[in-house]
Amino acid sequence: MSHKSPVSTPTRNNWLVMLLLALSGLPVVFSSIYFLFLPSGGYQGGRNPYYGIVVLFSRTTWDVIHTWSGVIMIAIGAIHIPLHWSWILTMTKRIFRIMLGQCQGMNARGQFNLIINGVIGLSGLLAAVSGIYFLFFPTVHGTSTLTADLLFSRVVWDVIHTWSGVVLIAAAILHFAIHWRWVTKVAGKLLIPPAGKQEPQTRQGTVLK
Repeated sequence: MSHKSPVSTPTRNNWLVMLLLALSGLPVVFSSIYFLFLPSGGYQGGRNPYYGIVVLFSRTTWDVIHTWSGVIMIAIGAIHIPLHWSWILTMTKRIFRIMLGQCQGMNARGQFNLIINGVIGLSGLLAAVSGIYFLFFPTVHGTSTLTADLLFSRVVWDVIHTWSGVVLIAAAILHFAIHWRWVTKVAGKLLIPPAGKQEPQTRQGTVLK
């Protein structure tokens, strides 16, 4: 006997994508914090007093974790955008209509949510593009495989990647906090099976009520 899904297909898909983004984002966050507070460079007793410190994994392992969890996150983010494309178009048109005075502005909560989404989109784009740069032009034995600068110097790309990542993490945490009730509500409907409709008990062909 088939049971109707407790949530709509778009809602289920959105929830699953957000779950995958969160799961892939956690190793990105932890590895980012590692690299932010334990930067490379220097030498033992020199400019970098944390040189050679191992936190759970070696620096090489942290780099692999950061790189490939970031790749997975970018891929899932690429799926996330088409799912919300109609919302993006609607909100873009509404912003222009508000600017032209053709409709009323949004309330404070709507404005804040829109700003957070915009920050996530912009910082995520910068983090993804700079991450792809480092993926295809890594540093090998202290020297970049890229012989010439690509738009910016390597130092500028590193600054873009670092701080767009910091902004993305902060905005994503706020985004999850804003939508936490929706996340838990949908999770409850998807993960807790609905109580099945019990068949009435019968005795000698007579339904007991």
